[in-house]
Amino acid sequence: MNDEKYKFNARVAISALIIFATLQSISAVFQLMGAHGSRHHALDNLERRVVLDSAFLDIGNATLLTPVNSYAVKKYLKEINGYLAKTNYPARVKSIQAVSQDSFSQAFSVEEEVLLTNAEQEISVTFASMPLYSQLSFSVWSFFLALLVAPLYAVKQSKVKVPVESEAITLPPQPKLVINLRDKTLGNGVNGTTVVLQNKPLCFYTALIKYCAMNPEQALPPHKDVPGDLIILANKTFGRLIELGHTKRKRPDFNANLDKTLSEIRAALDEVFNGYSVEKERYYPPRAQGEGSRSKQHSYALTQLSLEDVEIIGN
Repeated sequence: MNDEKYKFNARVAISALIIFATLQSISAVFQLMGAHGSRHHALDNLERRVVLDSAFLDIGNATLLTPVNSYAVKKYLKEINGYLAKTNYPARVKSIQAVSQDSFSQAFSVEEEVLLTNAEQEISVTFASMPLYSQLSFSVWSFFLALLVAPLYAVKQSKVKVPVESEAITLPPQPKLVINLRDKTLGNGVNGTTVVLQNKPLCFYTALIKYCAMNPEQALPPHKDVPGDLIILANKTFGRLIELGHTKRKRPDFNANLDKTLSEIRAALDEVFNGYSVEKERYYPPRAQGEGSRSKQHSYALTQLSLEDVEIIGN
């Protein structure tokens, strides 16, 4: 009788061992599948984030033969990876345009280099993630505990939990120019800073943005008359101010005192984008460099701007 009891307990224990080993294997397969899907989803989100941020990052330009600003890139990598670490995000950005962060976690050893495309050029980015096997979980103690209670259960169901996909990261909002014709202000859309502009510079700047977006290759030398199409856009904006009840004065001469008008616009942008010097550049009418013949090559056109980069309220 003792032999029969011993054999019965042995069969139960062996059966339990086989069952739990099988369930553990199935669980491992599902964990690997979930980890693979989670990593793929995380990298997709991170790629989109880097493409959006690249418009505000000084990564150089192959067409214009401008170099990469290594300091700015390293600072960006440190900030974004710091945020990803705080949120336990399963991926990191290791390098952009061959510029790497000074220190990088060795746990993220699986690298993937991709070419991302923004409006101007291709960007080489290396993403890093943890090996899939690092996502596996197995408790030896719980396994042996199951064997101890195996005689009480002939068959035990085991629930296999598939890891939930990581949530998409949400990084702080990027400054964006906001032109509000209703209160005649410029803002950055982030911290509430606004600056009131007079009618003439406000109308001219609003028209300049629209004109440059429609004519990205058109140079605007300050020593020549303002193009007729730009004047028409400025007059339309002035007409809108009249409709909004801001003025009843006669239409200003947008060809007169152009340097003063541009100076007032730049001063307002300096205040609106205080602390956001990199983001300000795309909105800033360039200043003339040098004197005499060299200044004749100057253009105050906004060559890196599209209408999607600006919000115009009350247009």
